[in-house]
Amino acid sequence: MSLASTAELLRAAQAHNTAVAAFNVLHLETAEGLTAAAEATGLPVILQISENCVRYHGALDPIATATLAIARSSTAPVAVHLDHAEEIDLAFRAIDLGFSSVMYDGSKLNYSDNVAATRRVVEYATTGSVLVEAELGEVGGKNGAHTPGVRTDPREAECFVAETGVGALAVAVGSSHAMTERVAVIDVDLIGRLRDSVAVPLVLHGSSGVPDALIVRGIRAGLSKINVSTHLNRIFTNAITAYFGENPTTVDSRRYLAAARTALGEEAARLLTLFASH
Repeated sequence: MSLASTAELLRAAQAHNTAVAAFNVLHLETAEGLTAAAEATGLPVILQISENCVRYHGALDPIATATLAIARSSTAPVAVHLDHAEEIDLAFRAIDLGFSSVMYDGSKLNYSDNVAATRRVVEYATTGSVLVEAELGEVGGKNGAHTPGVRTDPREAECFVAETGVGALAVAVGSSHAMTERVAVIDVDLIGRLRDSVAVPLVLHGSSGVPDALIVRGIRAGLSKINVSTHLNRIFTNAITAYFGENPTTVDSRRYLAAARTALGEEAARLLTLFASH
């Protein structure tokens, strides 16, 4: 199957009041496990490569090439997305490589600089029909859109989308990145107001800290893309720990990585089903 279009996946989710799962790739095993989950459920998935992941691998091209190959060879609809790129040139490179979508994160910039930089990425992406996601918190946003207490203003969101032409908007509604406990409380009423203010799909970052039931309420209120990373990373790592507990003399890394890949895929499949059924 050819690479799926993020724009088409999000439009379908909006139309059915469901959400597409976007899971972060850290290495080959995660890309394989997440794609296997999509194939097992028959549901689409967005594989995300973050700027931190690029930094870990030393460059975008190697991990991008592998992830794109896995996505293109899958029997399920799989899109590939660049997540949280603060460097414009990195977003440009992902577009050149054929990514389905890119996220340019200018949320730490002041509003006018965020608009100008985001518009540059949108203009570059238009030639390849690549969807651009952006992030917006408070006016100024110098501490980032997911600093505790920061919220996206619906009127500002409406102006931002109109001024930049982005195809999706990550909003600050109460979640935070890298949470290891699922205790975050998202503002469902605010999500509804944001949905009414902008026509583009809304994205929830930091979903690992949000309980399932509250994510479902957020989807019903208007979220169309749910990003999950830390929660699945914990599943992967716990599976490796459990494997060594039962097989302490193992030296072949394929053994424990395969166990972790399977565990990751099982939880990813559960989340895919959860997000698509509401």
